[in-house]
Amino acid sequence: MPRRPPALSVEPPRATIADVARAAGVHPSTVSRALNPDTRAMVTDAVAVRVAEAAEQLGWRPSMLAAGLRTRRSRTIGILVPDLVNPVFPPIVHAAEVRLAEAGYATLVANTDNDPDREAMMIERMAGHLVDGLMLASAAKGSQAVDLCRRRRIPTVLINRRLPGAEFSAVTNDDRHGMALAVEHLVALGHRRIAHLAGPSGISTAVDRRSGFRSAVRAAGLDPDLMPIMAADAYTIEAGRCAMERLLELGGFTAVAVANDLLALGAYDALGAAGLRVGPDVSVTGFNDMPFVDRISPPLTTIRIQHAEMGGRAAGLLLAAITEPATSRTDILLQPKLVVRHSTAAPEA
Repeated sequence: MPRRPPALSVEPPRATIADVARAAGVHPSTVSRALNPDTRAMVTDAVAVRVAEAAEQLGWRPSMLAAGLRTRRSRTIGILVPDLVNPVFPPIVHAAEVRLAEAGYATLVANTDNDPDREAMMIERMAGHLVDGLMLASAAKGSQAVDLCRRRRIPTVLINRRLPGAEFSAVTNDDRHGMALAVEHLVALGHRRIAHLAGPSGISTAVDRRSGFRSAVRAAGLDPDLMPIMAADAYTIEAGRCAMERLLELGGFTAVAVANDLLALGAYDALGAAGLRVGPDVSVTGFNDMPFVDRISPPLTTIRIQHAEMGGRAAGLLLAAITEPATSRTDILLQPKLVVRHSTAAPEA
């Protein structure tokens, strides 16, 4: 005898306002008023209790989508990052999520892959889902992001990267000062021929760190025009390796100040392939102090940024902008610090 297929479990239909109204013996509009904290005073205590008990028995839950359509609020924040693989972003996003959750907001995190078209699509999709605000860690020259947010009237805060002339508040690092700390450290060790492995053009972190490098070299009494500079195509290990190989072809340096820790890992690869030791032969500094750079060999001397502070402060600015749209624009510049490990040493005589 053939076996019967197991019976499928069917979820009961979701209870509606009308269901609650029938169970409580009141009009649906009375249920809406009784279950809304802002209008509960419009019904008697006895009716409010009866409605609440009916809603509890039926397992009624409010529809966030319907509420969002009525109020134009979803209690949701969108966060756009340029590269989720980059370890610098998760601690920033986590700190922002914690701060937003305390205020009753959920977050949607999206990866733009440093693609302006993908970034624009993500903003449009999030706007369609009625996000209450956006945090942009993906801003870059040529991006439509700021214009889209302005046209959509979405409260927005820039994080980690800035855009000159943007009307939104921003929380960034003092990248010029951070790179100056790296150069000053290398100069103090005795290096006089220092190269710079720069980040990709069009991104504020790369622009500011390159500017900080040249200014710090000049302040040390050295000629910045004699210091080789090579820009990477992206903030990735592979791009760092390629840029370091091009720097080695130029030669003439004993240390390299790198614009990002991932690029520094690529520089390690290129130096190792060339038979050079990081530290004794070529000193290397990074930037960001991303997780685990203290575990590589040799541990990386780098510039530590305030990941958690950045995420938390940016979330606070965004919440203020949502609560009071007329809040004036604020720029917060966080101060980095030098973390000395074993990838830097005095140049060999």
